Amino acid sequence: MYDYLVVGAGLYGAVFAHEAKKAGKSVLVIDKRPNIAGNVYTEETEGINVHKYGAHIFHTNNKEVWNYVNKFAEFNRFTNSPVANYKGELYSLPFNMYTFNKMWGVVTPEEAAEKIAEQRKEITGEPKNLEEQAISLVGRDIYEKLIKGYTEKQWGRDCKDLPSFIIKRLPVRLTFDNNYFNALYQGIPVGGYTQMVANMLEGIEVRLDTDYLKNKAELDAIAEKVIYTGPIDAYFDFKLGTLEYRSVRFENELLDIPNFQGNAAVNYTDRETPWTRIIEHKWFEFGKDKNGNDLPKTVISREFSSEWKPGDEPYYPVNDEKNGALYAEYKKLAETEQNIIFGGRLGEYKYYDMDAVIASALELTKKELQ
Repeated sequence: MYDYLVVGAGLYGAVFAHEAKKAGKSVLVIDKRPNIAGNVYTEETEGINVHKYGAHIFHTNNKEVWNYVNKFAEFNRFTNSPVANYKGELYSLPFNMYTFNKMWGVVTPEEAAEKIAEQRKEITGEPKNLEEQAISLVGRDIYEKLIKGYTEKQWGRDCKDLPSFIIKRLPVRLTFDNNYFNALYQGIPVGGYTQMVANMLEGIEVRLDTDYLKNKAELDAIAEKVIYTGPIDAYFDFKLGTLEYRSVRFENELLDIPNFQGNAAVNYTDRETPWTRIIEHKWFEFGKDKNGNDLPKTVISREFSSEWKPGDEPYYPVNDEKNGALYAEYKKLAETEQNIIFGGRLGEYKYYDMDAVIASALELTKKELQ
């Protein structure tokens, strides 16, 4: 009999399992995938750690979380500075003085601020949709070239048909700073995320290719308590309805060249290009292998945003009113369950950055294991 059965070997499950073992509890971790590490899973190809479920860049202002992850991995100094490609024109992201200089030829912060202020005037009154909201924040030029097409591909809907609250604010920097995240700590684990999660799970029994919901009765019987990180609606057999997600599909290519785009992430912001961005994985670790040698080949992933349907990998919860209300009903059901805790992105139907997932799991360990 185990003290805890942890369903899901992603970050939430791995952190809880590690802390439970440290507290002297017996733990079994299961995952229906053939690998640990959930969506942060990295796989080595030609010496390159490929982010199999999309780019994961660790960034946080939470010192406790930063100190925690550094127990399991050494982090490099990678800084996320994406580039936007609009029909062959390249712009620096997030919107900063490099962007404004390329867009309008302005040189000083004052000139840039004047240009944005002048274009924002186009929208008077309360913005009625995402398009008006974006123009009211940054003006039409930036909206047309750097927001419209990308957002429409991401959501599969026209910006005029998307609610304004999706874009509450758009960061505008009147400096030459193209570090995407306003985070004190940032980097990528040297050797990839899979190794980091493996270090968390060291000494813990893990069973892969094991579907909890298909074997629920027998698995429940071998543990005092379950930590469930799968989709909350699937746990209840979708009896109140299905929660919606956006999904992402990747097309990966190994190229026999040392450098495809010169940056880890390039966003394609026109509507006509079918992918939202291309990731070139080697640049997360500066194009070097673990011995510091230059890598002769490269792996790229084209990323396509899609509507989610059952059977697809769920990525982003669609946090609108309808789904929020449905999740609230499922949460009530979850609270009536005995000896089971729902956690993580799918268990809590929440868009979590990695640091927030870890903070949430550590919060649970404090309540559960004290």
